[in-house]
Amino acid sequence: QVQLVESGGGLVQPGGSLRLSCAASGRAFSSYHMAWFRQAPGKEREFVAGVSWGDGYIYYDDSVKGRFTISRDNAKNTVVLQMNSLKPEDTAVYYCAGTGKPGSRQNPTTYEFWGQGTQVTVSS
Repeated sequence: QVQLVESGGGLVQPGGSLRLSCAASGRAFSSYHMAWFRQAPGKEREFVAGVSWGDGYIYYDDSVKGRFTISRDNAKNTVVLQMNSLKPEDTAVYYCAGTGKPGSRQNPTTYEFWGQGTQVTVSS
């Protein structure tokens, strides 16, 4: 079992930056594929960025490519999402997720473990 706790959300002006962290507890963190999702009011949860457990392959949704950076530190059991050049449409609750199951990495149903979420609001 893995427990995930996000931190770092808040209110930021358009063009600003935020850094989200996800702290994982439990065994075999390095064996899990990790990702960030977000969910805006009235919308479905959507994939943002992911990092695989083996080769560290990283990929992003097109909407955040070039602005967001995901990284993981297996020694510290953490996953970080650095968000730059934030836009009002980035406003959402951001969730950290992990899985050891095969499946589409962009599909939230593939993920076994979820954090409680952290609010990100981009507004002037």
